[in-house]
Amino acid sequence: MTRVRSTIGAFVAILVCSLAAADRQEITFADARVFPESLTSTKDGTLFFGSLGQDSVYRAAPSSTKADVWIKPKSNGLSTVLGVFADEKAGTLWVCASATGGRNGAPVVGETALKAFNLKTAAFKASYAFPNNGLCNDVAVAKDGTVYATDTTQGRVLRLKKGATALDVWAADPMVLATADGIALLADGNVYVNSVGQNTLMRIPVKADGSAGPIVKLEPSRALQGPDGMRSVGSKTMLLVEGGRLDEVTINGDKAEVKVLKEGLTGITAVTVAGKTAYVAEAKLNLRTDATKDPGPFRAIGVPYTAPK
Repeated sequence: MTRVRSTIGAFVAILVCSLAAADRQEITFADARVFPESLTSTKDGTLFFGSLGQDSVYRAAPSSTKADVWIKPKSNGLSTVLGVFADEKAGTLWVCASATGGRNGAPVVGETALKAFNLKTAAFKASYAFPNNGLCNDVAVAKDGTVYATDTTQGRVLRLKKGATALDVWAADPMVLATADGIALLADGNVYVNSVGQNTLMRIPVKADGSAGPIVKLEPSRALQGPDGMRSVGSKTMLLVEGGRLDEVTINGDKAEVKVLKEGLTGITAVTVAGKTAYVAEAKLNLRTDATKDPGPFRAIGVPYTAPK
């Protein structure tokens, strides 16, 4: 009996520690000028951050309140790192990397690509080039393993079918999808995309053959301001950051009910959920190109949140 009680006690202690680890109020970074533009998480409470400032990926273990470098700067062609997405089913961390230059006659440096790393070891797995480059911004993965990524500068959504060796252009519209940014999938199997420059939220149906249907602009219950990172959290619900706010967005037909969960958040660009906490990343991108200004320490802020079923 004593042994049984000890075993139960140990199990409860581990469970309590695990839950506490997933509900941190704040996560800081080991380095300066990180500019964490995107973040993602796994079920055990591990958080991963795409560092635009360091061209790398940072990781905070479930029990840690500090994120450290996990994938080294510029390794395996990492450049202009934006979106990251933890695909636990495939054991893969998907990372957006993009070429630089190309404007006003400047030479293009690097390659825009969706890169795959081992979710446990950070070992490099593969790189999938964007046709004609562009800007890889964010990533979402469907239940069947299909990976979707937004291209902000060319108004496209690219697709990597499970088992494919190359990306294909799944949906493209230089007007409607201009400045495409956040992306998520809901239980209906459709792809949801927002436009950071047009303040819009769209649904792209996935047809039976996997091709993209007509793009539908949704009607939000309140105006959006620079919608950015977006993650699905329920069958019809997503979390979205926009205008310094963390929102819960519920889709009903062509309407999007926007509920503000927290406002007054400065420079946030991304969100993820771990345990009963939604984490938002302070990217402070307005200070990135001004080396004379110290952006100060970066952090991810935890907001208590229980996801709907």
